[in-house]
Amino acid sequence: MEGGFVDQIFVRAKALLLSPLAHAPDWVTQIAGSLISISAMLVVFLTLFALMSLLERKILARIQNRLGPNRVGTFGLLQPAADGIKMLIKEDIVPARADKVVHFLAPIMVAVPTILALGVIPYGRNMTLFAIDGGILFFFAVGSATELAVFMAGWGSNNKFSMLGAMRAIAQMVSYELPLIVSVLPVVMVVGSLLPDAIVAAQGGYSLGGLIPHWFVTTPWGAASFLLFFIAGLVESNRTPFDVPEGESEIVAGHMTEYSGFKYATFFLAEYFGMFAISGLAVTLFLGGWHAPFAFLQFIPSFVWFFAKLGLLLFVFIWIRGTLPRMRVDHVMNFAWKFMLPMTFACVLAAAIWHYQARSLAGWLWSGAVVVVVYVGLSLLLRTRRKFAPRTYRFAE
Repeated sequence: MEGGFVDQIFVRAKALLLSPLAHAPDWVTQIAGSLISISAMLVVFLTLFALMSLLERKILARIQNRLGPNRVGTFGLLQPAADGIKMLIKEDIVPARADKVVHFLAPIMVAVPTILALGVIPYGRNMTLFAIDGGILFFFAVGSATELAVFMAGWGSNNKFSMLGAMRAIAQMVSYELPLIVSVLPVVMVVGSLLPDAIVAAQGGYSLGGLIPHWFVTTPWGAASFLLFFIAGLVESNRTPFDVPEGESEIVAGHMTEYSGFKYATFFLAEYFGMFAISGLAVTLFLGGWHAPFAFLQFIPSFVWFFAKLGLLLFVFIWIRGTLPRMRVDHVMNFAWKFMLPMTFACVLAAAIWHYQARSLAGWLWSGAVVVVVYVGLSLLLRTRRKFAPRTYRFAE
């Protein structure tokens, strides 16, 4: 049943914790409620971070036909705890000529925006931690602070490799911010709101007897926008195949070269929290948020559906890392403005056609045609077949 006891168990638990403050001033209740929400969010996502750090190595090991962590605890389940202890007790090395204040603040500045971004995502029915009117705008506003933190890490290290790695990361992230934001515009335009809860509510309902959900990903423009958003999210998270700033085959680790111990772990945590935030926003915008995929499954708690979709996208992140090779940096940069940006604007036009055609069959066909025509046109213009054709290598005898 919608809004049942199990579905609202966390909402009721929060109300129960706040019940002793029933006669307290409103500002006290608001502060206490915010602290409870923040604490719950940190506990959930820190646990998910520990779990993902293990699952990623297990899944990559399976993809690469090797063994993953299996020594610490049963099936290696205590490996995240061992890694955490190792990071805590490792020596914190700071270069002698580094700007020690900037060097110290950079890991904090990287982690804080991702934590703030997680606060505006609806995790279930009535389970948005901070429901603000411009939630989507707030998400991208705080996310843009990551570039500053990366620059602080490179500059504060006073190391040429760290600085070059930071500039390479910033160039990549700035280049894909515009496609990332433009890919969200179709959803905002159709719904007419920047409130994440309103976007999730707009994707409620089903067709064909409850078998087809009204998620935006089921529309032609929504499916294309979702793919573009996901690709841009990979770049913003510095994940394979766009992990240009750092690489496993390279000696240096980009802007993190001069970091060790807990500071390095904070960068690692921020990367995973960024994955959680991007995946959570993708679920909210395109995959129906906490809505069930079929009408007859609505009895399952809403937060279960949200985290199931989140887990699926995180698995795709890992799957891509274990499958695709790293792209060359010039290819990454060219892909942003030659393909991603035109396609995102095509999705905006397709969404406008779909919306103003009263979401009729004609609107579906015309919006789908716009996406296909622009995609085919870009493919012919960029001559992708020629560039990705089989090559013949000749060696000197």
